[in-house]
Amino acid sequence: MVDVAALVLEKIPLDATAIGGLTMGADGVSFITAGVAATKGRALRAFSIRKEVKDHGAGGRIAGSLERGDRVVITEDTVTRGLSQLEAASVVRDFGADVVLILAVVDRGGTAGALAAEAGLTFDALFSAPDLGFPYEGA
Repeated sequence: MVDVAALVLEKIPLDATAIGGLTMGADGVSFITAGVAATKGRALRAFSIRKEVKDHGAGGRIAGSLERGDRVVITEDTVTRGLSQLEAASVVRDFGADVVLILAVVDRGGTAGALAAEAGLTFDALFSAPDLGFPYEGA
């Protein structure tokens, strides 16, 4: 996973200040990438977005370190359609942070880029299903 995090870090714009997405798919990518960034002297906060609002403790959907005004990379381990990443981007925007990139480790559906573009967002993936020798799901 550390090697994947290093590849993720290479794709993240230098002005990004935080990385996260919907729990559980984004958690490993986000927190390990933030750790790898720290070993390279780069500050990158990590956070998770809960599927539902928590009604105890700090509450809300965001757990971890996200601040208003952060420049955020929304991430996910695998993406098929891209809907969960758009949901995460919406939560981050509503919180008061700016989404600068949506990034998946594997794009297995081939539609996330178009969906992100419709929402005014940029999508990228480390690998596509065809890169790994498989057709896109639904193709």
